[in-house]
Amino acid sequence: MIPEHIRDAAATAVVFGFFASSWYGWAQEAPPRTWRKPLVAGSIAALVAVLAGGLLTWRHWSDGTAFTAETSRNFGIVVGIEFGLAALGAGILAALRRRAVIPAWIALIVGVHLFPVAALIGYPLIHVVGALITLIALAAVPLARKLSLPVSAVTGLGTGTVLLAAAVTSMAIALLSY
Repeated sequence: MIPEHIRDAAATAVVFGFFASSWYGWAQEAPPRTWRKPLVAGSIAALVAVLAGGLLTWRHWSDGTAFTAETSRNFGIVVGIEFGLAALGAGILAALRRRAVIPAWIALIVGVHLFPVAALIGYPLIHVVGALITLIALAAVPLARKLSLPVSAVTGLGTGTVLLAAAVTSMAIALLSY
């Protein structure tokens, strides 16, 4: 579960913390009233992970990293494909007047894209995160319907929580590898 470089674990905490906060924000579109405070708390905790991870990344910026010229290029390709598929699917869903399921679509693309990212940088924890987000995306629509909740709330809470847990785990790995 541990990456080869402290900097990569710390930077992963930054990225996952940032996106956890974003997903908690999306979940606040129309959640049940009782969810608001936990969602705000999750967003704040995620931003704390961003700051802590950012400081540790900066401190270890000159250390090694899995990102070589080739890895960086391939990472860019994977992320480009992710953004393209996410935008294309969201556009199609919007045209079909299925906007409510866009968060689940985006989460599915995010989850799937994490598998090649994990392989590229050699960080097995990211495989776990990808699997969990993919499962959340697949379960979000039926679960939201069953519970009469917005898909954005179900998807945002689940995805945000997985990403926050991964950010905290990455930060702990970075600190313990010190």
